[in-house]
Amino acid sequence: MFYKKEGSPEENELVLCQVTKIYPNSVFVNIIEYNDSGMIHISEVSPGRIRNLRDYVSVGKQIVCKILRIDRERGHIDLSLRRVNSNQRKEKLEEIKQELKAESIIKSVSKKVSQPVAEVYKKVSVPIFEEYTYIYDAFRDVAEGETSLDKLGIDKVISAELNEIILDKFKPEKIFIQGKLELKTYDYSGVDKIKKALQAIEKVSETVSVNYLGGGRYKIIIEDFDYKPAEKNLKKVQDIIDKFNDKLSEAKFEREKKD
Repeated sequence: MFYKKEGSPEENELVLCQVTKIYPNSVFVNIIEYNDSGMIHISEVSPGRIRNLRDYVSVGKQIVCKILRIDRERGHIDLSLRRVNSNQRKEKLEEIKQELKAESIIKSVSKKVSQPVAEVYKKVSVPIFEEYTYIYDAFRDVAEGETSLDKLGIDKVISAELNEIILDKFKPEKIFIQGKLELKTYDYSGVDKIKKALQAIEKVSETVSVNYLGGGRYKIIIEDFDYKPAEKNLKKVQDIIDKFNDKLSEAKFEREKKD
């Protein structure tokens, strides 16, 4: 991993570490994101009594820790493993995973431009780190049109190759809201009423589609890149469905739950 942060870590910061040594009452680690090392006392590895630290950590294992104390004069950093909850660990590991994805893209570009990986990484990271904490965040903004590699000051030769890969790898994932609609009516013009209701639903947005399932049942699918506009369109669909109901007609819509 090329990624390194400038300076030293701060107290309460979550950091990715790699275990280097294990003693009876302490664990020593390298803090991967910084050129630093630290120690985890046995009491900060896990709550409760610990008989053998090797039941919890092993040399070479990567773990997410919290910075407890920093003695800058002595150069000591105390960390905790047990004070990192599962959500914090998951979020931190996801950040690292995405940054490794960005680095993988840079490695691909280095082959295309026939330049050493470390050199290409420097040309990309230096201007990006002036505005972003992670390269991944910059790549995502480029893919979403929020910025461009030219604005960030990336070398033009590298920029041309990089932009193509970013647009391919960072395509936003689509989200789906779907459910089943059942329409019944005893109105003398019931067929037309159902037809108009379905047409009105489809006109809500290009992201809304209606599929016939048979027996007066339909499947409604709302496909978008963001839940906010998707939920707004669902509200419009629901309003149309509610208006269908009267003394002679009935509409039931059941939204499918996500697994």
